[in-house]
Amino acid sequence: MNPLINGIIQVQELTLLTGRAVRSITRQPRYWGEMFRQMDVLGVGSLAIVLLTGTFTGMVLALNTANTLQKFGVQNVTGQLVTTSLIRELGPVLTCLMLAGRVGSGIAAELGSMLVSEQIDAMRALGTDPIKKLVVPRIVALVTMAPALTVICDFVGMLGGLLISITLLHQPSSVYLASSRNAVDINEMIGGLLKPMVFGFIIAIVGCYKGLSTTGGTVGVGRSTTQSVVLASILVIVTDFLLSKVIISLLLQPN
Repeated sequence: MNPLINGIIQVQELTLLTGRAVRSITRQPRYWGEMFRQMDVLGVGSLAIVLLTGTFTGMVLALNTANTLQKFGVQNVTGQLVTTSLIRELGPVLTCLMLAGRVGSGIAAELGSMLVSEQIDAMRALGTDPIKKLVVPRIVALVTMAPALTVICDFVGMLGGLLISITLLHQPSSVYLASSRNAVDINEMIGGLLKPMVFGFIIAIVGCYKGLSTTGGTVGVGRSTTQSVVLASILVIVTDFLLSKVIISLLLQPN
């Protein structure tokens, strides 16, 4: 099939799945137990990798920017630079890229395996809607847990920057913390939480789409998993630019 036509068909199918999932969120029945289970599996299960990512990102930021800031005599704003970078950009994007790799691939593999083993057909035969049972809980879980994990990533990243400032840059902790507080306001926090909510939705819906459109048996499951990670990561990066433009225009314009 022509790649262009194939791409258009996939966009159409993804849009239809998104519409069905959004409509299903507001309708009964709601599988609360499955939602909480997915929050645990997808969110809490990703905590370790988010902690590592956030900590070392903050440390690298503080380490790499110190020399440049020192040249201009403004090394005391290291905390503000690290905090602003994490809240605005690196925290949401890196957290959700980690989720796309770990969670998005898991969703595609799980649903793809269920599809090729005819478990989803059996679910339909029993009168259960796979969208409500499988897709909606994963969307709700990621839209809920991605912002929470991003906050944790931002926090440990600031602590990582503080550790580097104290040990290697010999900067008093009070200077770093005071500078960090100057970078945090309500508009920054709104923007920093809006991004991961959108990214979480993208990761969940792409993973579900690729899983539910799996063909070719077990080989197709691996193919769907890879495509899910690649597509979700690209969409996260592209959407980040668009959201950044909107957030800067609406929330972060200087007075």
